[in-house]
Amino acid sequence: MITWKFQFSDFGSHHYTLFLYMGSGHALFSSLSLLLTKLRHPSFNWQLIIQVIGDIIFFSVMLYASGGLQSGLGVLLLVSIAGAGLISRGRMAFFFASIAIISLFLQETYSLLTVNAYSTQYSQAALLSMAYFAVAWLAHQLSRHAWISEQLAQERSIDLANMAQVNQLVIQDLQEGVLVIDKQGNIRQQNAYAAKLLSLSTPVNNTELPKLYDSAPEIAHRLVCWQGNHNISFDLLRLHPSNALIRTRFVPIQSDSRNGVVIFLEDMDHIQAQLQQLKLAALGRLTAGIAHEIRNPLSAINHAAELLEEECATNCGNSRLVRIICDNTQRLNKIVQDVLQLNRRNISNPGIINANDFIQQFLEEFCHTENITINTFMLNSSENYLINFDRDHLNQVLWNLCRNAWRHCRKQAGSIQIKLFTNPNENNVQIDIIDDGPGIDPHQLRQIFEPFYTTVASGTGLGLYTAREICEANRASLEFLKDSEGGHFRIIAKSSQPCL
Repeated sequence: MITWKFQFSDFGSHHYTLFLYMGSGHALFSSLSLLLTKLRHPSFNWQLIIQVIGDIIFFSVMLYASGGLQSGLGVLLLVSIAGAGLISRGRMAFFFASIAIISLFLQETYSLLTVNAYSTQYSQAALLSMAYFAVAWLAHQLSRHAWISEQLAQERSIDLANMAQVNQLVIQDLQEGVLVIDKQGNIRQQNAYAAKLLSLSTPVNNTELPKLYDSAPEIAHRLVCWQGNHNISFDLLRLHPSNALIRTRFVPIQSDSRNGVVIFLEDMDHIQAQLQQLKLAALGRLTAGIAHEIRNPLSAINHAAELLEEECATNCGNSRLVRIICDNTQRLNKIVQDVLQLNRRNISNPGIINANDFIQQFLEEFCHTENITINTFMLNSSENYLINFDRDHLNQVLWNLCRNAWRHCRKQAGSIQIKLFTNPNENNVQIDIIDDGPGIDPHQLRQIFEPFYTTVASGTGLGLYTAREICEANRASLEFLKDSEGGHFRIIAKSSQPCL
């Protein structure tokens, strides 16, 4: 427009009115094309074809109105061809270049036939045509390179997304707490195990990130100490919310630990439980062999003590000493039986048992054997529940739990309650044994199912441990509930419906 205004070029020199109409028409056509692009109608390919061919037609007519190639308007088509080649990813670049070349030579031929004293410029048209093809080829190569780069970037983004998802799954499944702390002390990320150890809640959005100092002040204090000295070593830490014993480990995200740090919380209780299982496995093999060797001489000692008791019936002093020998040999024999039972806990022969009838028969036998009045027990069950359990194993578990309940209850009518019920949403039957005794000290709850742990001088510490192992062998579970003042144990057994 500047060169045209100040007459620096020959635009419209041959046909000024036609050039003016074509220039105005091209402006309107460009505006209409922008509107169609905004409306996304018609499709992309059709819009591209219409716009590029429209540019070729308008510029060819304006080239004719300006006296041919000497006006320099033919160069402007290079921009349209290059842009169309890049946008179409090179698929239609040579097509548009061919249309422009044909239009260029048609314009030259038409000018030769209609314009007086017109000097043809086929050589310049050929050179410009070569420029069209060169620009089309360059646009094709650049678009192809861009497409390959885009595909590679997309593949890399998919790989990165998959890797991030795998890392997230691994972190969430770790049996170790993981916390990501930023330089402001906010908890940016946490896994499920860390949330369980610290009793953390999931933030609603990024504006409500919890502070480490508010959630775990002990760990926050250790983090400050570690940032001052990376070589410092910390003792094990007992967390107050979960009462878990953990070991803390700090790893900086970058070279400067103040830019962010990852905190690993290692649950020592879980590790100690695994070590205990390994020790118990080794101890079980050892004690099973020792128990068999002890049982024979122990039986001989007990038999000899009973004979000696009969001979010394007249001597009270000797009789008391013999009774002490008999009592301790029986206690040792019970320990040996419990140890041997541990080695046979996985051998079960489950069958369908009517829990209500079985418990009623069990209570009659238990009260008769232990010399207990039957009204001490109260069985609350209105339905017949069928469970899948080994009869001998269930008898042993109930015997152990009821004996413990009798030992700690008030020994009154209804002091021990046995409840049977089922959860409609789960396929199991729950058997609760509840006594009205003083209950269990909260500090001892974590140890009641550990082997050889007992608070009774005459106990072996294997009763509850054996009962839980037997339940697990029958695909059941045994747990202690803290919802009552007395002792409350629950057996969760698999329900078994009768075949119709």
